[in-house]
Amino acid sequence: MPSALLLTEPEEKTRSFLERHLIQDGFDVVGADNVETIDLVEVARPDLVLIGDPEGLELCRRLREGLPGGSWGREVPVILLGSQESDPVDRVRAFDRGCDDYLDRPFHYDELVARIRAVLRRAAPPESERVAAGEVEIDRPTRRVTVAGERVLLPTKEYELLVKLASDPQRVFTKDELLREVWGFRSHGRTRTLDSHASRLRRRLGGDYVRNVWGVGYCLLGD
Repeated sequence: MPSALLLTEPEEKTRSFLERHLIQDGFDVVGADNVETIDLVEVARPDLVLIGDPEGLELCRRLREGLPGGSWGREVPVILLGSQESDPVDRVRAFDRGCDDYLDRPFHYDELVARIRAVLRRAAPPESERVAAGEVEIDRPTRRVTVAGERVLLPTKEYELLVKLASDPQRVFTKDELLREVWGFRSHGRTRTLDSHASRLRRRLGGDYVRNVWGVGYCLLGD
C-alpha cells in the first residue's frame, strides 16, 4: 500500500506543488492549511506528518503529548519544514519537541522525498527474515530462494521483484507500483522492463507462480 502523508502547509502554492508531486511519486496525500487540522491525524491515521505550518513546533508537541480523547498518533513520524527565517536554534527546538527530521527552506524537492522515505524506513516494523508463499521460501539475510526445497538462483532485479510480490502473495500489485518500488521509475510509459523480468522469474520458479492479471499487474499466488 502507498504510504499516507498528512501535509500541513498554509501557503497554497507550496501545498499544491507538494501534493501534486508527492502523489506522482506514489504517496497518498491529505493536504491541510491550518494547524487545527491536527484532528485529521486521528481520522486519516497517516504514516507520516509533514508540517510546514509556522506553528509547527506547537503542533509537533501536541502530537507527541497525544490528542485529548484520541487513541492514535503519538508515535507517528514527523518532518518539520522550517520557515525562511529559521536558524539553528529553531532546529534544536524542533528536535526537542519530538520531530524526526527537519528541513530548512528553501528546500529541494528531491531531498525532501529522500528524507521522507528514510524516516518511513526507520519507522517501519522490522521485516521478517524468512518469507514463505506456497512452496517458495526466501531467506532475506542470505538472499537464498528455494522452491519445494530446491535452490533457485535469481539475478538482483528478479529477486527484488519476488520479494515484493511475496510480501503479500495474494495481492495484485499494479505495474506502476512495481516499477516505482522495485525499479524506482516515476512513470512506466511504454517500458517492457517489468513484463520481461516477470516472465523470466516465472520460468525460473516454475509451477503456477507470478501471475499476470491482464491490464492491472502481477501477483505471486492467485485463487
